Amino acid sequence: MRVDFDPEAMGGAAFYRFLTSVVVPRPIAWVSTLTPDGSVENLAPHSFFSIASTDPPIVQFTSIGRKDSLRNVEDTGEFVVNFSAEPLLYQIRDTATDVPRSMSEFDMVGIEREASRVVRPPRVAAAPVVLECRSHTTLRMGNSTLVFGRVFLASVHEEYLVEGRPDAERLRPLSKLGGDQWGTLGEVVHLARIPYEEPRAE
Repeated sequence: MRVDFDPEAMGGAAFYRFLTSVVVPRPIAWVSTLTPDGSVENLAPHSFFSIASTDPPIVQFTSIGRKDSLRNVEDTGEFVVNFSAEPLLYQIRDTATDVPRSMSEFDMVGIEREASRVVRPPRVAAAPVVLECRSHTTLRMGNSTLVFGRVFLASVHEEYLVEGRPDAERLRPLSKLGGDQWGTLGEVVHLARIPYEEPRAE
């Protein structure tokens, strides 16, 4: 027997908890930004994250409410997506804390930074992959803002590459599940697509 959940009857906060327990796993964009005067570097995880376009390359993360990442992108037009890897779990968790815009999560958590090549916000030195982005557009939707950024540079530590591509088993990606649950990679299944003309195995 199914149990029904009515968004209107439950209200936004309760249905948010339901949705984020169902739409799983979700990749995490660990977004670094800079205040307009360049004095404070912000770093925060966003678990509503995906690819919006491949040509041109555009990635997208969602800010629920008006978080510092969103304000900084609106003010500067730049951000970096740092890959969220399993060894960085506790640092990522700690940067999710709501702190004043005048405080840097890099400094608060003790995260080593490195200079980006084409944008001003710094990169997380330990992140296996970084995507340096400039804002393409933002879109308000309900209580959220979708931030679309064009990727102008991707940089990968070479030990995570296999045959010229980042390898998931080496990257060990983190994902967000419901509530306080986080996901790790687990078993990887290698399964090729079957052309239409070929028979399927029974």
